[in-house]
Amino acid sequence: MSMRVLIVDDEPSILAAMTPLLRSRGYDVTLVHNITDINDKIYKAAPGASAELAERATQWYLEDTDALGLGRPDHLPRATEMVPQIVRFISQLIERGFAYHVQGDVYFRITRYPEYGRLSGQRPDQLLDEEEEPNPLKEDPRDFALWKANKPDEDTWWDSPWGRGRPGWHIECSVMAEKHLGPEFEIHGGGLDLVFPHHENELAQSRALGHGFAHIWTHNGLLRFGGEKMSKSVGNVVSLREALDRWGREALLVFFLSGHWRKPLDYTDETMAAARAQWTDFVASVYDPSEERPARGWEALAEALEDDFNTPEALAILHEWRAAGQLELMKRGLSVFGLEIERVEPPAEVNVFKEARDAARAERNFEAADDNRARIEEHGWTVRDRPDGSVLVPKP
Repeated sequence: MSMRVLIVDDEPSILAAMTPLLRSRGYDVTLVHNITDINDKIYKAAPGASAELAERATQWYLEDTDALGLGRPDHLPRATEMVPQIVRFISQLIERGFAYHVQGDVYFRITRYPEYGRLSGQRPDQLLDEEEEPNPLKEDPRDFALWKANKPDEDTWWDSPWGRGRPGWHIECSVMAEKHLGPEFEIHGGGLDLVFPHHENELAQSRALGHGFAHIWTHNGLLRFGGEKMSKSVGNVVSLREALDRWGREALLVFFLSGHWRKPLDYTDETMAAARAQWTDFVASVYDPSEERPARGWEALAEALEDDFNTPEALAILHEWRAAGQLELMKRGLSVFGLEIERVEPPAEVNVFKEARDAARAERNFEAADDNRARIEEHGWTVRDRPDGSVLVPKP
């Protein structure tokens, strides 16, 4: 069984996490992640050096997402590599009456596409992209840009039948998707904030040419900071790199599992500390396992994930296996989400400190015991006490 899946707009979505599950269930998945390195925000941020900034930002993004340890998509197309194909796509829309050009700009004529607004569930007369540049020469204020004429302060441009310029954001993603997945594919993903205008416009321009485009749309909830959407304008943005450096990839992945993909997820010190504590418990169970007892089997996890990818329920099942001493099931389940636990032996000097601490505790010399605990932790380990002694566990 083959499945073609698209992630767009420079953000990992739930589809990246779903891919290992789909493959484990027998699907031959092709995962594509578009990189829109032609972008109005880049032009505004770096006039005169936009191409250089776009390349640097792309590399930052790839380095940071690589650090999550989930692998890369099968294809990572860039808009800058697809301009000739984009120009041909726009030309076809003009030829069929779905687009028009005025003074170097090209716009999609939404009145020619009667299903416009269906994806976002709104009436076409209510749909106006506030970020779309106004132009009195448009036939309709709601028409969106497919090609933008080069402005005097913009240093990056391409030739086209309509003059020098660059493609609009929406057309980039349609063309990149169809390059690798064909004119019709199974799933299209992205953030909930992209339903309109971005995904609405992608769908309109592709189906205007008779392309089936995506059958299923998955829109994930947004990451919030203390109950508010993360936003650069508000100043409450935490970068992926900052989160990785502070909490580690394992705690971050557990954090993502804790919320349902359709709903918002709050990033706070408290939620991240809780996620790290959960990961610590998983690791500790390998070194200090509970007595094995019956628990639900593997199909319980599979059923949770096949029920709208219910990761909170999956996480609860993983903890059930941990508490029941079902370590092989637990480790197998964690690996589905890119989380691996391999038992390693502590260095010899750490064992020496542990023995010294155990002896000090037996003599009720708690000051010496605390000193040895501190030395153990300096080496990246911690010690857990139990009725029959103590166990060394690596620190998260």
